[in-house]
Amino acid sequence: MIMMQGKGVSKGVIKGPLYFFCRQDAAVKQWHVEDLQAEKERLVQAQEKTIAQLETLAEKCREEAGDEAAVLFETHAMFVEDEDYVESIYSCMEEEQCNAEYAVQEAGEQFAAMFAAMDDAYMQARAADIRDVSKRILNNLMGIVEGGIDSDVPVILAADDLAPSETIQLDKSKILGFVTQGGSSNSHTAILARTMGIPAICGLGEELKEEYAGRIACVDGEVGCVYIDPDELTLAQFNEKYAKQQEMKELLLTMRGQEDITLDGKKVNVYCNIGSPEDVSAVLANDGQGIGLFRSEFLYLAASDYPTEEEQFQAYKTVAAAMNGKRVIIRTLDIGADKQVGYFNMNKEENPALGVRAIRICLNRPEVFKPQLRALYRASAYGKVAIMFPMITSVWEVKECKRACQKVMAELEKEGIPFNKDTEIGIMLETPASIFVAEELAREVDFFSVGTNDLTQYTLACDRQANDLGKFYDPHHPAVLRALKMAADAAHNAGIWIGICGELGADLSMLPTFLAMGMDELSVSPNAVLPLRAAIRSSIAKTCTLDALEC
Repeated sequence: MIMMQGKGVSKGVIKGPLYFFCRQDAAVKQWHVEDLQAEKERLVQAQEKTIAQLETLAEKCREEAGDEAAVLFETHAMFVEDEDYVESIYSCMEEEQCNAEYAVQEAGEQFAAMFAAMDDAYMQARAADIRDVSKRILNNLMGIVEGGIDSDVPVILAADDLAPSETIQLDKSKILGFVTQGGSSNSHTAILARTMGIPAICGLGEELKEEYAGRIACVDGEVGCVYIDPDELTLAQFNEKYAKQQEMKELLLTMRGQEDITLDGKKVNVYCNIGSPEDVSAVLANDGQGIGLFRSEFLYLAASDYPTEEEQFQAYKTVAAAMNGKRVIIRTLDIGADKQVGYFNMNKEENPALGVRAIRICLNRPEVFKPQLRALYRASAYGKVAIMFPMITSVWEVKECKRACQKVMAELEKEGIPFNKDTEIGIMLETPASIFVAEELAREVDFFSVGTNDLTQYTLACDRQANDLGKFYDPHHPAVLRALKMAADAAHNAGIWIGICGELGADLSMLPTFLAMGMDELSVSPNAVLPLRAAIRSSIAKTCTLDALEC
């Protein structure tokens, strides 16, 4: 047996085979081909495999979401064999005497550009469909496994660490847990694990070796231990802990349908953080009362080009409609720092956490900001959508955002497109600057949401992604907690509500402090909803104190 110690970043225990994430070079290169007929046959095989994959996806989608949802994949399957598209690929191969990969990429971009240039918004949105189909064919030509996991059984995914663009594209149905050499409790791998409700351990270092691939591992996310080929005693202890974990899950299910209210009547809204429309199923399964943070940047991270207004609208509309009238807070684009998107062509920065990120990008690039705002307001006609701006540090930024919103609403009204004129607008408090001017900011918006991950980083001058900072990165630091209290007071003095959407919101040890502050909402990973509800329902708000704010 081999035992490795890391840092548990998502609780739970699980057993399964280790699978190492393999990055493959997806760059398409051109080369000369002598046997064009053989190359065309290779293309046909890739097309057939693509159609089979799409038909499988359509059937799965039909079972889970109905016929209408399956139509997209059926349409994609038809386009694979579209005469004009295939003829364009063949022409490129013959004229250039080149490989199928290059021809597929060229034809895909040619057709996508043609649709994107059309005046009709629906036809413009088809550009993304064409790129998706071409990408699927390319993956099959290049032997790239969609979802990054080539396994018939669920696995414990191992990696050095995973970038946001990699986590968003993983086939989550095949993942039992995560173990990584690097990373931190605030890494995107950790956040994804908590959203999925599966164990995760980071900081295992070079002890986590690729030679362990395929061997059985037991992962204990609570204590941060990984056991490779566990002995009988360890396995018995592990199985006992797993059984207790399942019992606790069954017990927590009794919290479904219950109110999020303390014994003395203090109501707290328990919402969920999500990263994609697919996460809504976890929100509903865990009885989340709303969505406190929809990270819209994952639409950008998962794409190879700027998502169109129509693509964004469909994603936001899907989530809003699925939540059936419950509040859905959608954060506008928040990239930069640790979330880089290649096609944005951002300048390299010495300290990206302090650079051009989040709302700074949006205000600098109205051509990116405007389509997102239009999509958000259009989606507001299908549910209780609220818009939240990240990384706000000053009043003028909020006023600029509101001006952009007013322009978009005026355009939509002129075009006769329905939207909710009373859509709530809120901001994230993530910096000391926003805390110090919270009184003024509160007069401009409908709500505050505190991002405790970044607030801790900027308050304590600790990189949230650096695993070796350990105890120095402390969300419980009195300075951080006093900042939360200042924000809560400013919100309530202005008559607006305030919530927490950072990881600290799920920390049950902090619940009494949050109740004492008067926090109105806590937005957490879906799997944290029921434990938090149980804790709220056994608390007495009026007896809670602010002792944690003392040094």
